Amino acid sequence: HNYLYGLPAALFLGGYGYAASQNMADIHQMTYLASSLCCLGALGGLSSQDTARVGNTLGMIGVSGGIAATVGLLNPPVEVLTQMGAAAVGGGLVGATIAKKVEITSLPQLVALFHSFVGAAACLTCIATYIHDFPHLATLGNAAVLKTAIMLGTYIGGVTVTGSLVAYGKLDGKLSSAALLLPGRHAINLSLLAANIGCMGYFFNAPSMAAGVGMLSAITAGSGIMGYTLTAAIGGADMPVVITVLNSYSGWALCAEGFMLNNSLMTIVGSLIGSSGAILSYIMCKAMNRSLPNVILGGFGTSSTGGGEAMAIEGTHTEIMTDGVVDALVNAKSVIVVPGYGLCAARAQYPVAAIAELLTQKGVNFRFGIHPVAGRMPGQLNVLLAEAGVPYDIVLEMDELNDDFPDTDVVLVIGANDTVNSAAEDDPNSIIAGMPVLRVWKAEQTIVMKRSLGVGYAAVDNPVFFKPNTSMYLGDAKKQCESLLEGLKRHYGE
Repeated sequence: HNYLYGLPAALFLGGYGYAASQNMADIHQMTYLASSLCCLGALGGLSSQDTARVGNTLGMIGVSGGIAATVGLLNPPVEVLTQMGAAAVGGGLVGATIAKKVEITSLPQLVALFHSFVGAAACLTCIATYIHDFPHLATLGNAAVLKTAIMLGTYIGGVTVTGSLVAYGKLDGKLSSAALLLPGRHAINLSLLAANIGCMGYFFNAPSMAAGVGMLSAITAGSGIMGYTLTAAIGGADMPVVITVLNSYSGWALCAEGFMLNNSLMTIVGSLIGSSGAILSYIMCKAMNRSLPNVILGGFGTSSTGGGEAMAIEGTHTEIMTDGVVDALVNAKSVIVVPGYGLCAARAQYPVAAIAELLTQKGVNFRFGIHPVAGRMPGQLNVLLAEAGVPYDIVLEMDELNDDFPDTDVVLVIGANDTVNSAAEDDPNSIIAGMPVLRVWKAEQTIVMKRSLGVGYAAVDNPVFFKPNTSMYLGDAKKQCESLLEGLKRHYGE
């Protein structure tokens, strides 16, 4: 009955429309405030899977209210309103078409691409605002604030555009996921930063509109190049952090636009997006035992990585077939599934959800363990499992169940590698040393489902694959999970 959320939305928008038609004082600013509160509520709702739908709805109501109040405040003539409506309908159709075609497994690419739109909008809006307001800048009391907001919005927007496009290319396989380490890249980035600062200084005292627009164009180009060089130097393993950083950038660009346009809603929402993206970036870096500068500047290794050679892995791996995995699952009292990006790529969430439902009905304590940086985007695996109908209360974060592995009968690792790598705890010279990982190797039996014994994004061999209590169940995750489901149903006579 999600459509019922349309009732409060209609009441909110209808109430604003009536109040505006009656020329009620300050109704536009009051609507901005109410829309801001809806966006705050959206963040609170999205913090939990149980309330995510309500949070999403509150966000849509807040944005809709903001758009309505903006149109009402501008009170444009019919010709301009028609153009605005055509642009809104066209953009909505494009967005709806893209959203329907893109699968959840491709959400990280979609988010990165949409961030580039936000950056481009910021650049265009800043330049257009400068052209529009230039004749009055000399008499404006807040001209300095306006120019500062225009400069920052243009600079942050330029970085966001190209950075997001590079991230999209790497995530979608159109660009190599390897880090592009240009010779003297730090000197290049510092030079670009200095050039942008120089353009900003000249823009602040530009003698003519043409000179000002020229400087803004130069800032856009310089920041765009900088966005490319910064993001291209970051490897595919760090793309989840890059997504959250770009999200933060887009928020601060929106915040700058809010100051520029004297729009309180844009300022508030931009601050929310910028700060939440920055906080999430910090949380993810902490989950990898990395610093944010280390990630953004294309660094390698964690803050705990030693200077010696990594430990050599000894032993041979043991393989297991479907019947063996089925026997292990039916004889287990507790099972933990640790999914990784391999589950996303194989689209194996539905058979895994069916396995979870079947074993839970048979009295097995069945849970999922999610690492903070699993997948290619924060929360991607949570969304995939929710799409397949997995109950929220059995999907736990790493810190909630990491101490439970010694008491677990079977751990089934599906497509995860770096996030379950014991070298993070056992090898001080590993490039992932000190990174918090799910201790799957401490379970009574660990079964790893992968296509091969290949390394993960961090390019580090995993000693867990060669431990005596580990069995490798090699193959496509979706096909293997479907085989397991069939085997379990045969065993239980279903």
